[in-house]
Amino acid sequence: MIDLSIHEEQLKRTVQRARERNIIIPTFAQMRDPTLVTDGVKTRLKNIGLWDITSLNLFRITWKNEPVALGGGYGGVNYLELPKSLTGVDARIIALVGKWFPTGSHKVGATVACLVPRLVTGQFDPTYQKAVWPSTGNYCRGGAYNATLLACESVAILPEEMSRERFEWLSKVSGEVIATPGCESNVKEIFDKCWELKETREDIVIFNQFDEFGNHLWHYDVTGHAMEEVLQQEMGPQDTYRGVVLTTGSAGTIGCGDYMKEIFPTSKVVASEALQCPTLLLNGYGGHRIEGIGDKHVPWIHNLKNTDMVMAIDDEACMSLVRLFNEPAGRAYLVKQGVPEGLVEQLDLLGISSIANVLSSIKFAKWYELGEHDIVLTCFTDSMELYESRLRELHEQHGEYTETDAAGDYHRYLMGCTVDYVEELGYWDRRRIHNLKYYTWVEQQCKTYEEIQAQWYDSDYWPSVHRQVEEIDALIEQFNERTGLLKEL
Repeated sequence: MIDLSIHEEQLKRTVQRARERNIIIPTFAQMRDPTLVTDGVKTRLKNIGLWDITSLNLFRITWKNEPVALGGGYGGVNYLELPKSLTGVDARIIALVGKWFPTGSHKVGATVACLVPRLVTGQFDPTYQKAVWPSTGNYCRGGAYNATLLACESVAILPEEMSRERFEWLSKVSGEVIATPGCESNVKEIFDKCWELKETREDIVIFNQFDEFGNHLWHYDVTGHAMEEVLQQEMGPQDTYRGVVLTTGSAGTIGCGDYMKEIFPTSKVVASEALQCPTLLLNGYGGHRIEGIGDKHVPWIHNLKNTDMVMAIDDEACMSLVRLFNEPAGRAYLVKQGVPEGLVEQLDLLGISSIANVLSSIKFAKWYELGEHDIVLTCFTDSMELYESRLRELHEQHGEYTETDAAGDYHRYLMGCTVDYVEELGYWDRRRIHNLKYYTWVEQQCKTYEEIQAQWYDSDYWPSVHRQVEEIDALIEQFNERTGLLKEL
């Protein structure tokens, strides 16, 4: 569970810091339903850009931002439905769109849910402690952003081979940026750096996305409710919701599957990863290019008892579709194949891992032979705005992208998507993957044998985390009242 014990002396200093910096913290309820946000905040947001460094943008940590870069209000959940002309399957594949969060990724939600409970309990003191964000990309970006908005200093840690956009942006926002050896899969090196910091610095607090239950809880509560609302809007009387399909890195986003299973008990939760690093599928390892997923270990916050299927996606498929979706020749070819031009113009809403989510959803639909009345949900976690350098690199490596290239990629990777590297999980299959947590978390990261057993055998382990939303919201409300700033809105 998330520790919510109060440290009163530090809490007093944190309240004072928030009062001085005009910081008001949104509740989970407001992130789920921004109509609960005060009119005063909404009015002030009309003059603020989506990525601006201002504490008021904490109130834009929601799936329901108006999709504009400046001065937007709130609306419904941002999502897109993909047509058969793009996916090759009859099933309705619907994706939540993450570009319209501050920083362009939904990871700001996960990070605020990790940091805020420590602030409103006084466990983290922004007057002298620094928040450390170990990550393979967007999590440390979201963490550094939220830390700045919440008047906290931060340290971002990520592999040196991540996209240039991440490093360039972090250099302007995070107090310190540490590049560790390797690529997307080199998470052990990140963990080692965290231990080094713990042993050499007294003023740091580690917010590890792979074991912070705030990450899981935000997606269970906020992303889960967003998905439910999309279904309420889109499901017809003959439609059936079949499952949520997501690539996993920290296993935070897949926490929404816990919520969806409570409402739709027969629905599936599908975890996907890179074929070049098939840890869940094959106990495998390796480097890959799907930035944001697949890290040679099983995250502590992954609820394997609720995971029904694992699969792997070739990173070459994702990188090829990056070109198909974004190069002029690729887009022109898609229009020729009957993909609506309006949708083609929005394909830059898909970052690399978002493309992997689409391919995973297609595999899922083909595996279960889903039809036109079956609905599959997924997420576009970020957009190509964060990967323009990757597109330039592909152009430099492979030259001009032609209509012939587009035809090959479209028919091979979309229309020709196969059901290889897919496994349905029975009880002992889930247990096998869960057991892999032992080697990372108990042997290396000082988790206890008792807790890894509880994750599997205690039927109230995960529900007890989920029930903490109301308690955290009550603490946030108390914190805001102590600052006295609510009276001004």
